[in-house]
Amino acid sequence: MSDTGATMGTAEIMDVMRMIPHRYPMLLVDRVIDMVKGERATGIKNVTINEPYFQGHFPTRPVMPGVMVVESMAQTAGILVVHTLGSDAEGKLVYFMSIDEARFRKPIVPGDQVMVHVFKERSRGNVWRFRAEAKVDGNLAAEATFAAMILDSK
Repeated sequence: MSDTGATMGTAEIMDVMRMIPHRYPMLLVDRVIDMVKGERATGIKNVTINEPYFQGHFPTRPVMPGVMVVESMAQTAGILVVHTLGSDAEGKLVYFMSIDEARFRKPIVPGDQVMVHVFKERSRGNVWRFRAEAKVDGNLAAEATFAAMILDSK
């Protein structure tokens, strides 16, 4: 993982796959361009027509399902958790506990590059709460707040 200081960092795809257990077709973060431990992360999801959900999700006008957008937010949050807690947290599972205030403002379509901005609101033990935004070309496409529990994968 590239690290530009004690608290800031980035993660290329191989780092992402080491940090979270998701794999194709459920890996929805291509890289992370900015992380500040315990505070925030910005992930990138490059949306292509090859995504498997486009075969059935409005095939004549493909739109990324909102639940997949929220999942990309959660995966970016999981990467932030691992970056914050260190290598002992690599490969742990992050389970949704709640999803609140989800709003979908603009369809995300093939060819879009989604910037997923995740902000930690608080953490207590293995429960973390986040606020997230998904933007395309600087325009808000979706937003949500959610809580997640971090557990061992065994």
